[in-house]
Amino acid sequence: MILGIVVGHVIHTQFDHPGDIGHYFGLLATIFLTMIKMIISPLVISTLIAGIAHMGTGGAVGRVGGKSLLWFVCASFVSLSLGWLMVTIFQPGIGEVIERMGADALKSDAAASALDTGIKTMSIDTFVSHVIPTSIVDVLAKNEILPVVFFSVFFGVGLAAIGDKGLPLLHGIEIISQVMLKVTGYVMVMAAPGVFGAMVAIIAKNGIEAVIPLARFMGEFYFTMAALWVLMILVGFLILGPRITKLISLMLTPVSTAFATASSEAAFPKVLEGLERFGVSKRIASFVLPLGYSFNLDGSMLYCTFAALFIAQATHTVPPVSQQFIMLLVFMITSKGIAGVPRASLVVIAASMAGFGIPVAGMAMILGVDAFLDMGRSATNVVGNSLAASVVAKWESELGESLPEGADLDAVPAE
Repeated sequence: MILGIVVGHVIHTQFDHPGDIGHYFGLLATIFLTMIKMIISPLVISTLIAGIAHMGTGGAVGRVGGKSLLWFVCASFVSLSLGWLMVTIFQPGIGEVIERMGADALKSDAAASALDTGIKTMSIDTFVSHVIPTSIVDVLAKNEILPVVFFSVFFGVGLAAIGDKGLPLLHGIEIISQVMLKVTGYVMVMAAPGVFGAMVAIIAKNGIEAVIPLARFMGEFYFTMAALWVLMILVGFLILGPRITKLISLMLTPVSTAFATASSEAAFPKVLEGLERFGVSKRIASFVLPLGYSFNLDGSMLYCTFAALFIAQATHTVPPVSQQFIMLLVFMITSKGIAGVPRASLVVIAASMAGFGIPVAGMAMILGVDAFLDMGRSATNVVGNSLAASVVAKWESELGESLPEGADLDAVPAE
């Protein structure tokens, strides 16, 4: 990002027609965004079917699983709604410079119209009629995410319902899912060149002043994320009482790890250890935490609405409020199908927002700062999942006393 700013500034100040030169660097971002579109449908259909089928065969639909999923859905809705509320109040996509960048994105999107996903307008009627596919092959070919999700949910439930007879097929789908996660990792190798190209194109075209609205966007998002943290801690205090401070202290190391690496997965072992030290039973911790990593991405949910509507504001494509509420539900559903994907929020945003008339190419505006935002999202996901496991343990009366500092976890008997 920094190198892109420097190179873009040099091009803007030292060359004639800097926008034309920056355009060629912008092709790196176009390649990255196009590759993301390439993986969306196979990634979502394989991971979502496997995840839903496992919920049935793995017993996660029982009492603990039901309570966990209730918490996850409520937490996701709160995160999405908070992101929607704050981006509507702050209006980070409004301003001369950022709107000029948005106009450039619209031109780029028009050139790549053949790659658009979804439909261009959305209402309750069109949503209902569009979400049910007449042919899964057709919607996969067109990369239409809503009907793909609808089919995946039904297929996953049906696969779980037939029990052991479906295990060979489930195993095959899991292999496809693992392959797609690997492919996604390869695609994300293009993230760094894509960020560089996006920043060069933006700065070369608009000058160094383009950094200011992006810095404002980052600051307002982190403020919103801080508000979510306060809300989560407050809810934790209401349920767990003063012990919430002990949980926070135990999570400082995994939260720092997630922030530094921009990966909540990297912090997983330390989160699990911290939960057991907090007194969460091994049974609850080992069940709720992995489920939470798939279904409880509070930081990512917050970012989806904030970033999508930021792009919509900058490109003058803000959908009506009724469609925005539908978009929140779509984000909630599509996010559940790509657990463990690096920079998963980019895939969710690309998969969902085009169906509401928001240009996917507008994501080029946020690519340059997404790495820094991903650090905060990952840390927030860790906080949300540690709180979820602790609350479910409390509800199940499986929250014991915290272990003293330095106590050996292996000495604690398993349930």
